[in-house]
Amino acid sequence: MTQLTSRICILGGGFGGLYTALRLSQLPWESTQKPEIVLVDQSDRFLFSPLLYELLTGELQTWEIAPPFEELLQGTGVRFYQGVVSGIDIDQQRVNINEGPEIPYDRLVLALGGETPLDLVPGAAAYAYTFRTISDAYRLEERLRFLEESDADKIRVAIVGAGYSGVELACKLADRLGERGRFRIIEIADQILRTSPEFNREAAKKAIEARGVFLDLETKVESIEQNTISLEYKNQLDKIPVDLVIWTVGTRVAPVVKSLSLKQNQRGQISTTSNLQVLDHPEIFALGDLADCHDAEGQQVPATAQAAFQQADYTAWNIWATLTNRPLLPFHYQQLGEMMALGIDNATLTGLGIKLDGPLAYAARRMAYLYRLPTLDHQLKVGFNWLVRPIIETLSR
Repeated sequence: MTQLTSRICILGGGFGGLYTALRLSQLPWESTQKPEIVLVDQSDRFLFSPLLYELLTGELQTWEIAPPFEELLQGTGVRFYQGVVSGIDIDQQRVNINEGPEIPYDRLVLALGGETPLDLVPGAAAYAYTFRTISDAYRLEERLRFLEESDADKIRVAIVGAGYSGVELACKLADRLGERGRFRIIEIADQILRTSPEFNREAAKKAIEARGVFLDLETKVESIEQNTISLEYKNQLDKIPVDLVIWTVGTRVAPVVKSLSLKQNQRGQISTTSNLQVLDHPEIFALGDLADCHDAEGQQVPATAQAAFQQADYTAWNIWATLTNRPLLPFHYQQLGEMMALGIDNATLTGLGIKLDGPLAYAARRMAYLYRLPTLDHQLKVGFNWLVRPIIETLSR
């Protein structure tokens, strides 16, 4: 009697989903046990999101940070399907794809990431730009070019949120626009980068000050209109003219995940065990932004790319273990430090006893991210380009 092949369906091709798929393809399956692995994402490209900022300054090219899934999965046996997940039937163990097939599964990985909410203030959905996907970067690039080609003496940019994304965007765009740029970061809290190590926060403050970026702390956005942003500071309302508003605040679980009858926290994140299995549904694994996970030591796992990168290894192992009757491994999160780009050729880095800022930190950040690119083939292509590109640019001057 022929044993039916198991199917693992992975929803979301970010750090959690793609790296889980790649790791699963590398594990030692016996020929009779090897499952079918299906990866589903709405984009045709993986995005190495920590390097997305470098697209706006021309330091990196799209192919380096957003290679096609088909290229990355070549020779792995993982099947890629591009589509939007429209529903998940956890009782029948089926995934529905919008205008696409129904995919039955034996194991399901939820790694759909988060979305940037734009319904928090009036006008944000119509006039603010988000910065999370490659499409967001293209849309923002188009707006920046329009403003750069205009006759405007100054280009006025408001960035909502003084977290990592807001600070990195402010520094990169200030370097791009130079003297024409007029920047302000709007933050509801009383300081920037609240969760960041002190060394990185201080380096960021210096970088912001050096670029003349204005900080509106303890300030709330009341509304956004086509050419203005209304801010409330100490009960005073001020309407400020702007050419561009970038919204970096908040993350929200996708509606298709929130609608599932699974245990969730107040933010809609799905509760998991330390093995990354969804509570009461051991056949479903959740990781990354959409998971409410405490690791083996009981520490809350942050919703970061670094955490998803680490969770992917454990998720793959534990799926393999459930299909091959081996013991599961509880997830141990390792805080490896934090890196931020603070403009062109400038960064800050804290971790593993090291504190760096400036060009040396920028080089170290590049090397760390090169090592984390998804496949050896892509690492070699990108690494070679990083070595050769400065030489070609020097010779062509």
